Amino acid sequence: MDKEERGKNHPASASDSDDQKGGEVDRESPKTHRTESNEKTVKNDQVKDTTANAADADAKRKAAAAARAKAAAAARAKPVGAGRNPAARKAEEKKKPLETSPKQPVLDAFVDTIRKQAGDDAVEEAMINRPNHHLPTIVVAKEKWLEVARLLKEDDSLAFDYLQNLSGVDYETHMEVVYHLYSFRHRHSLCVRVKTDRDEARVDSVTSVWIGADWNEREVYDLLGIRFDGHPNLKRIFLPEHWEGHPLRKDYEPLDPEI
Repeated sequence: MDKEERGKNHPASASDSDDQKGGEVDRESPKTHRTESNEKTVKNDQVKDTTANAADADAKRKAAAAARAKAAAAARAKPVGAGRNPAARKAEEKKKPLETSPKQPVLDAFVDTIRKQAGDDAVEEAMINRPNHHLPTIVVAKEKWLEVARLLKEDDSLAFDYLQNLSGVDYETHMEVVYHLYSFRHRHSLCVRVKTDRDEARVDSVTSVWIGADWNEREVYDLLGIRFDGHPNLKRIFLPEHWEGHPLRKDYEPLDPEI
């Protein structure tokens, strides 16, 4: 049967047309479903991003609040004046009264003994050298020094039998000889300072009290020009006898500037 006959025998009906349209709708529907699904996915992703951003912001706020609280606690824990510059802190510390040194009674006993036996004018000053392990320190009048030196060694309560060190210092306004003494019997220490003029720098020698002072006094004489009256052999120990001047004096001018 040819096409015309088939057409005649089977005329087109409304149902056939509807089926054809339905087929077209059915062919288009998967695409529509996919579009709706994609839109839902995008919306879900946007919701997730918004939630995540909100969580991040909340976490940052909490971290910032914790940091501020920690900084505030650290500031409260700092000692008074800790945030100020060192000069300001030192100035404040100087204003505060110092606690009594544990060696103050020892120093007072030394001074009392010396003044009772050598006179009140024998000790010009007395102090505690705190940076040097609270070392008791006294300034002895130059005219009384030899008498006080003998007393420091021979008195049973003092018994400074060892001269640890002897040195000289040029303060420009005056010169000083510094003695560090130690007692093996009592295991206590003392620093003695004796002042002298720069123009006529001289102090009594204590080689008759502590034989170890011999070379130390010669060294001080050689480098600073302080003479020690009564020294058995006061001459230079480092430099030749013809050397001009004393190199550790503040006013020293070398004969040859290139040396």
